[in-house]
Amino acid sequence: MNFDLTNDQKMLQNQVRKFAEAELAPVAPEIDKSGEFPWDNIKKMAKLGLLGIIVPEEYGGSGFDFVSLAIAVEEISRICASTGVIVAVNNSLTAYPILQFGNEEQKKKYLPQLCSGEKLGALGITEPNAGSDVAAMESTARLEGDHYILNGTKRFITNAGEAGIYVVFAYTNRELKHKGISTFIVERDTPGFSLGKHEDLMGIRATANCELIFEDAKIPKENLLAQEGDGFKICMNTLDVSRIDIGAQAVGIAQGALDEAVKYSKERKAFGQPICDFEMIQSMFAEMATKIQAARLLVYYAGYCKDKGMPRFSKESAMAKYYASDIAVEVARKAVQIHGGYGYSKDYTVERLYRDAKILELYEGTSEIQKIIIARDLVK
Repeated sequence: MNFDLTNDQKMLQNQVRKFAEAELAPVAPEIDKSGEFPWDNIKKMAKLGLLGIIVPEEYGGSGFDFVSLAIAVEEISRICASTGVIVAVNNSLTAYPILQFGNEEQKKKYLPQLCSGEKLGALGITEPNAGSDVAAMESTARLEGDHYILNGTKRFITNAGEAGIYVVFAYTNRELKHKGISTFIVERDTPGFSLGKHEDLMGIRATANCELIFEDAKIPKENLLAQEGDGFKICMNTLDVSRIDIGAQAVGIAQGALDEAVKYSKERKAFGQPICDFEMIQSMFAEMATKIQAARLLVYYAGYCKDKGMPRFSKESAMAKYYASDIAVEVARKAVQIHGGYGYSKDYTVERLYRDAKILELYEGTSEIQKIIIARDLVK
């Protein structure tokens, strides 16, 4: 296997890295503190083509592959994890299911809006009483004439407070259990649809994370994605893809934490010398760097599997997401430790990175769920 990035991927990596350092770094601490959604930078990223990285040019996207999406999300998340997941959700959790499962009319209507930043996307799966167990969702939709009537509540939805296009899952036939779940494209101004509680999160605080509330919401029949009963299949396939760039987000956070720790260790002196000269610190750096690179390769390989058209890559994406998330938390924790008491202060970036890292073990399927996916693939 060739591990070299293509010229296009190298160009994208360099472009996104420069943008992140110039535009995201100055505001990342403030939006973490205030929770303000970073619309100014989102609009700038739209002009760079980052909101539709994996969308073909004919629909307004950049036409890159999933390894390229992973590269971009990593570079953004290295500087600002909130912005990284905003880009990831718009690409893999909203544009992708419409691209993969939508009809031509749906693609032409919604994908250009998502790519241009005219409207952002969000995905509605998680509910107050249903997280990792997707089949336990309580939302329902029934067909009445030319509309589906959607009822239910979704919670912890990234981008929700600022999005204009939502991909939402609900039961159309409970008797069929998970085979009775369907998927709908919901627009912001849909009658009966409103936003609920805004979540005050520990990390990724600038992601407009809030509830979606559907009270007899009227969804046009033509906004059904694929066919009735295809929802569980769409959900699982979409999450397989999303775990690639969430793994990339984890790699970015970990790399950012390591960079900060190395920089600090050169400046901080103890017992008359920089702490980077101490073998214990050097040992920590060696472990951190090796594990980050291992996680990066797992993420790139999962993206490679998707780009090569493998019919199933659930195990590969689960491995990437599980390991990279685990490493992000570990590396961020060690970076805080290397900073000593300063690492516990909000004046230092590693404090924010440590808080941001924890969500990686929870969303897009918890680490425990990833282990189940991996193990089932091995024993089936």
